[in-house]
Amino acid sequence: MSKITVSLIKADCGGWPGHATVHPALVATAEEVLGAAKSSGTLVDFNVLACGDDIELIMTHTRGVDEAEIHGLAWEAFEKATEKAKELKLYGAGQDLLCDAFCGNIRGMGPGVAEMEFTERIAEPLVAFMMDKTEPGAFNLPIFKMFADPFNTAGLVIDPSLHHGFIFEVWDIMEHKKVLMSSPEEMYDILALIGAKSRYVIKRVYPKPGKLPVEEPVAVISTEKLYQTAGTYVGKDDPVALVRAQSGLPALGEVLEPFSLGHLVSGWMRGSHNGPLMPCSFDTAHPTRFDGPPRAIAAGFQLADGKLIGPVDLFKDIAFDLTRKRVLEITDYMRAHGPFEPHRLPMEDMEYTTLPHVMNKLKDRFEDTD
Repeated sequence: MSKITVSLIKADCGGWPGHATVHPALVATAEEVLGAAKSSGTLVDFNVLACGDDIELIMTHTRGVDEAEIHGLAWEAFEKATEKAKELKLYGAGQDLLCDAFCGNIRGMGPGVAEMEFTERIAEPLVAFMMDKTEPGAFNLPIFKMFADPFNTAGLVIDPSLHHGFIFEVWDIMEHKKVLMSSPEEMYDILALIGAKSRYVIKRVYPKPGKLPVEEPVAVISTEKLYQTAGTYVGKDDPVALVRAQSGLPALGEVLEPFSLGHLVSGWMRGSHNGPLMPCSFDTAHPTRFDGPPRAIAAGFQLADGKLIGPVDLFKDIAFDLTRKRVLEITDYMRAHGPFEPHRLPMEDMEYTTLPHVMNKLKDRFEDTD
């Protein structure tokens, strides 16, 4: 059987209003572009979703990852959506498109990318996670818990096909380096890195030798940092991830369970605050409370020869209602801190926001304390 590639590519092409959500006309524009590509045979299938003010393109094809035609297709969809956003005078039209023209690969041009190529199993459950108002490191905790925490994933203890663990590919996004680490053998070393989520992020998870091909990832996360590309703060990165489930991998419920915490992530208002991540349904992924709190949606699919059977709105389940209530309580508590840390990010992280422009006017007023 030939391999299938799933490409999840997102961009903020304009918010409606402010940074709240995506206008339906932008989604329709992207669907028109991808629909033509499916009709021509470039794509096997596609789905267009929105999380907050980001357009999310989920595409299946047989061309592999980092393929110029597929990335160019996504760029075309985002450009045309940006044109529509400018027509409607939406906020920040095209803010994630940091280049004037496509140059062969969309990586480094602003949009976030999570892609994986693999051999489709007899039954292939796939979850596309999309976040708004936060950074790539927001996936560190849930991805670790899915694939390495036996208190989350019972299969790591009781299922022989998971018992030997997984391989984590961790990126240092400041130094642009990566390391492969094995769990459970190196669990504490993995945590030493990924606990520093603003610098070390999980990029991919691979199976160990067993039923699945070891070179085919079972999870992949976007790691693009917009400020590194643009050289200035232009918005939060709003990461996305693809996670395969079942049959030698965590069960669907084990994949979703980490989001029941409502863990603290960085981003929120002006990309400058810590707050709880709210797992929410597609129709409530419109953050407005202080431009938040940060949101996550989960789209569930079964793959059938590359066709996307779905999506199922996985966080719509009432079982996440208590999580959402707790997130709102944490939101009130964090907001009460106003401009004080730990609600506001520490100064070293604020260096990548607009705060340095404020601090510059004070630098000449400081005197020695002796």
